[in-house]
Amino acid sequence: MRILWLKSDLLIPLDKGGKLRTWHLMRHLAKRHDITYLAFADRRELSADGTVPPATADRMREVCTEIVAVPFDTHPKRSARFYIETAGHLLRPLPYAVGKYRSAAYRRELDRLLGARAFDLVVCDFLFPAVNLPGQLPCPAVLFTHNVEAEIWRRHAETKTNPIGRALYAAQYRRMLRFERECLARFDGVLAVSEADRDTFLSLYPGAIRRRVHVVPTGVDTTFFSPSAGASPSNSLVFTGSMDWLPNEDAMLHFCRDILPRVRAKAPSVTLSVVGRAPTPAVTRLGDEDGITVTGRVDDVRPYVRDAAVYVVPLRVGGGTRLKIFEAMAMGKAIVSTTIGAEGLPVLDGEHLLIADDPQAFAAATVRLLQSPAERERLGTAARELVASRYEWSAVAGSLEEALVRLSTPQAGAPAAAAVQPASAS
Repeated sequence: MRILWLKSDLLIPLDKGGKLRTWHLMRHLAKRHDITYLAFADRRELSADGTVPPATADRMREVCTEIVAVPFDTHPKRSARFYIETAGHLLRPLPYAVGKYRSAAYRRELDRLLGARAFDLVVCDFLFPAVNLPGQLPCPAVLFTHNVEAEIWRRHAETKTNPIGRALYAAQYRRMLRFERECLARFDGVLAVSEADRDTFLSLYPGAIRRRVHVVPTGVDTTFFSPSAGASPSNSLVFTGSMDWLPNEDAMLHFCRDILPRVRAKAPSVTLSVVGRAPTPAVTRLGDEDGITVTGRVDDVRPYVRDAAVYVVPLRVGGGTRLKIFEAMAMGKAIVSTTIGAEGLPVLDGEHLLIADDPQAFAAATVRLLQSPAERERLGTAARELVASRYEWSAVAGSLEEALVRLSTPQAGAPAAAAVQPASAS
């Protein structure tokens, strides 16, 4: 097949869960299919002439035949420019997370590519590039969802205690709900990363989805992420993830404020490592506290996970599946997670990890594992066996390929993907 793959960013560096998922799946597809990759690229990541740097281009060609990059200005979250840009979208009809990607330049490149060659399939990776789709496409189109985006905003609104913040997030939730519904109806097929996401889509958007949802689960490289010899320190915790993603920021602020003090009441010497790219100022300030290390971006998360006794996932907001949990499971780590943190994964409480939702229960589960090397080993062994037997990337990518081949043949009466027009302001 000739596939046009639409994305909101380049895959290199591989520093986000969504990038990693796409990378591993595309690497498999590229062995048998021709993939043109169209994405935004932060101007700071491009060469002076606006092209993709040779080192990045060489890596990208491992997963695609051609790379087309559209320069894009991004601003660090919580920066002054970020707040100015966000404020400019508050009264616009599109949700901010989508509207910022509306781009005449992206649309021109998309039109040029569609006019220059015959594609068998368009894959829109994440919801955001869909805002630039033309009125009609000459081939079938598939939306590859990594989350139920509206659910993320709903959960954000629910966790806010400030009435103004709650109102702002609730407004974004309503706009995202509307946009997501309109998008789903315009694609010939939808890929979800878990059965839980599929069921949520069917519940929220029954008229838009119908029967065109295919589940392509998250995978993991169990050779790269593998257990290490020797015991980990018994007083160390770790969390990994992109620290400019709001659900991860919320998780760490909540953990350090509401859970960690309860853990330290029973285990005073416990330490925490917060590992991941682009920590927000609020996350960075956590590193000022004794026993908390905020690393920022690291080249390899494995040493940090290896050296921790317990891997914590105190997420209160989110969707999709947690690639971070599968990586920790592949390394045979004992995990404590909230229900939302483990959402969409085929794990059982007490067999593969411990699940706890309120701060007291989460702290108690964490202390329990810190104090029990035998239970840590039991959970870690079961977790490793589960992902190694069912969730290698090669098997997962095979299911994606099957779904794309099937969806590349238009079904009678199936909708042709069209542009998503701005909804009326809420």
